[in-house]
Amino acid sequence: MNLRKANVYEKIVNAACEGKKKLAILIDPDKTPPDLASFLYRAEQAGAGYFFVGGSLLTSGETETLVRQIKSLSSVPVIIFPGNPAQICKAADALLFLSLISGRNPDLLIGRHVEAAPVLKKIKIEVIPTGYILVDCGNMTTASYISQTLPLPHDKPELAAITALAGEMLGLRLIYLDGGSGARKTVDLRMVSSVKQAINVPLIVGGGIQDAQSARDILHAGADIVVVGTALEKNPDFLAELSPLFRS
Repeated sequence: MNLRKANVYEKIVNAACEGKKKLAILIDPDKTPPDLASFLYRAEQAGAGYFFVGGSLLTSGETETLVRQIKSLSSVPVIIFPGNPAQICKAADALLFLSLISGRNPDLLIGRHVEAAPVLKKIKIEVIPTGYILVDCGNMTTASYISQTLPLPHDKPELAAITALAGEMLGLRLIYLDGGSGARKTVDLRMVSSVKQAINVPLIVGGGIQDAQSARDILHAGADIVVVGTALEKNPDFLAELSPLFRS
């Protein structure tokens, strides 16, 4: 397969195997920090391992422009977290090839992937097949609305675990539990733990993380990577609170 050498995924797996927890910062092209250079510097100082770029619905931001800006200012790997094929960007280091396995919308299980595949092969970006599981974390999120799917119930860890297991058996190489942008609460810790025990691939958890204790609890429950986005849009100083968890 004529794709760029897969090194981002290898780094994720190696870190997970060594028990090194990682922070991914999600940057929405519609909500780019006003002083991007300062924000990226502070993120690196706080121990950010990855920058995720993307959003469920973009109205004004440009993914390619933002990724190029980040790449010119930082050495942290940039990974596309795409809401649709239009967010594919050849300047990024990798792309999460998301299958929304919590839903039953065929467009997001295989339809959009068929559209994206020839483009991804042409630009030779590293593609990471990822099982994406939306979780009900207290409110209707843009991801749920746009995807036209129901999130998994917050209090059903066993359902999330077998869904993640099925995704791994299908060949997906990451599992991503997400409460969605603006979630009112985090994914239940029992769900994080149950999913982690059920799978052998790295686990990403995001949504609703508003304080360092929540991030710490999710990491202790089994997440290999925690994703923070909305909280940093509201309060970039939150980076200082996260720093002790990841600087080591």
